[in-house]
Amino acid sequence: MKISEIYSTATKPVFSFEIFPPKTKEGDLKLINSVSELKKLSPSFISVTYGAGGSTKDKTIDLCESIQSQFQIPTMCHFTCVGASSSEVKGTLQIIESKKIENVIALRGDPPKDQGVFIRHPNGFANGTELIEFIKKEKFPFCLAGGCYPEKHPDSPTLDEDVKFLKKKVDTGAEFLITQLFFSNQRFQVFLGKTKNAGINVPIIPGIMPITSFSQIERFKGMANCEIPDALVTELEQLKNQPTEFLEKSIQFTVYQCKELLKMGVPGIHFYTLNQSMATIEIMKSLI
Repeated sequence: MKISEIYSTATKPVFSFEIFPPKTKEGDLKLINSVSELKKLSPSFISVTYGAGGSTKDKTIDLCESIQSQFQIPTMCHFTCVGASSSEVKGTLQIIESKKIENVIALRGDPPKDQGVFIRHPNGFANGTELIEFIKKEKFPFCLAGGCYPEKHPDSPTLDEDVKFLKKKVDTGAEFLITQLFFSNQRFQVFLGKTKNAGINVPIIPGIMPITSFSQIERFKGMANCEIPDALVTELEQLKNQPTEFLEKSIQFTVYQCKELLKMGVPGIHFYTLNQSMATIEIMKSLI
């Protein structure tokens, strides 16, 4: 089922989850158990990420296919243009289509770790918008999603410039948008106001992730270009050596954040699970 149809026909908030391809057989087994638990929450869809530089391409596609067949849950395949020519991109998209995967989120993607910065392939694409444009031009039948940053993409000079570029992404063919993770609903609300003023009318879905260890805080700030409230950081720092209490406090914050977002009228919430079902299940218990 196409995810755009899920959002357009939904009579209640749409909840969805993101997972990533494990690197080991043990990780594969754990992920299957995690998806089994997540299925009990009746997710509307599950997305599967691409590794940096497209390093998990085949496994991403295989996971999407197996989740659809084994669990009867619609999937969305992450797809990036890092290090790939247009002909290579087209070939991979043909494989995705052959697996009966109907939904793709088209992203620029992260460069390989040893590369550090994004380098456009000489016969490839510079960003997710160009990738979406190519997919549309080649007449692939996917429902296409795009990514967005409530606190601006790290490469954008200002949030206003970022929103202008986001409008182009939507005009090119992105049917809904999923945000990078954030912790400030106030900043998200400002972002929504700017997208509305820019004429962006597709569903914008908050991407949410609870903090499960204190070491994640600085990594999240760098990865997502996001602000984490000082009060939350202070509280979590006091509990960083008490894992049970730490997780309880973090989940409490995330539940409050999600409830506030739902009151704001968001179409749904997309949870970044890190392949762990427990925290997401605890949060969802308070929302459904």
